[in-house]
Amino acid sequence: MRTGQKLKKSGRVTLLEAREVSERFAHRGRGAISNQTGRYEKETRDAFDDGWDTIEEEAGRLDTELLDDTAKSIITFNTSPDISFDRTINPYRGCEHGCIYCFARPTHAWAGLSPGLDFESRIFRKRNAADLLVQELSRPGYVPRPIALGMNTDAFQPLEREQKITRSVLEVLAAHNHPVTLLTKSALVQRDIDILAPMAAKGLTRVGVSITTLDRMLARKMEPRAATPERRLETVKALSQAGIPVTVMTAPIIPGLNDHEIEALLEAAAAHGAGSAGYVVLRLPYEIKDLFHEWLVQHVPDRAARVINLIREMRGGRDYDAKWFERGRGSGPMADLISQRFHKALARFGLTAPRQPLRTDLFQPLATASGQLLLKF
Repeated sequence: MRTGQKLKKSGRVTLLEAREVSERFAHRGRGAISNQTGRYEKETRDAFDDGWDTIEEEAGRLDTELLDDTAKSIITFNTSPDISFDRTINPYRGCEHGCIYCFARPTHAWAGLSPGLDFESRIFRKRNAADLLVQELSRPGYVPRPIALGMNTDAFQPLEREQKITRSVLEVLAAHNHPVTLLTKSALVQRDIDILAPMAAKGLTRVGVSITTLDRMLARKMEPRAATPERRLETVKALSQAGIPVTVMTAPIIPGLNDHEIEALLEAAAAHGAGSAGYVVLRLPYEIKDLFHEWLVQHVPDRAARVINLIREMRGGRDYDAKWFERGRGSGPMADLISQRFHKALARFGLTAPRQPLRTDLFQPLATASGQLLLKF
């Protein structure tokens, strides 16, 4: 245990404590300030300066560790009433982009790891994803519906450049004529236009590009290893020019931090070829609340209290409200104002193209459940 840390049975760091240690513990190129203990652990460790200058060393380089995920299945199904898809594929667990607001952070606690720095530096890969997918698509009675790729953690995060697991999944889906949707904040998706463009021509795919801010400095702080806003807009343009339908997700909208950019961001999205747009208000479930508070104190201390208060105004006085449908929009005057501004901007910039249903009638299994290839005549 690092000098200057105390072992606690319960409780979390306060904003004041976070401010005292954040400068020393911040890792360059990482989003989270701390490696806060996951909610399933019996004990928590919080760093603070006890007044004796016991925090002596500054944070050093934090390298990414790649771990194998021994997955037995690859398609995850959900029945959430406020989600537009019923199945997803996530080639990775954890995300090197390091977005401080990422709603997937708490999932790392399931592995006994921290939703903080562990989430963005200890990444699980599913090396057998493509093989598992062939088996699952070949099961008798499988009914095809659009698979949402990378909805929990980004399927095109930096590790994908070498691992190519996401590409192998797309190759399988293309071979089976299976519909797929993508959501990413990475320019790496341009690499796979050779797969996605022919699928789009058949009505089998569309891509969402997440753009949180046009402020490059703010993006670097919030999303330290994701593509710059300029690169994401270039990606929107490249996908659109290739005939791939593109939706821009302005997510998350954080009141008091980036909500003033709604109109400018949507205007830029339209100018680069996006056909539609959507938004999600910041969500702070489980450990994300404390991680985000730490981040605010580190990077925008002058606005930290205001941002937190505005978030709570939209969540009934709490940091988060998990009610269906309301969790992604919030409630109250601020939430209503964001909604009105967003929808007026959609109409103003022509981002109202209807999202056509992806085709499922072209689906064709290429192998039996045992992996034996089917003959094609």
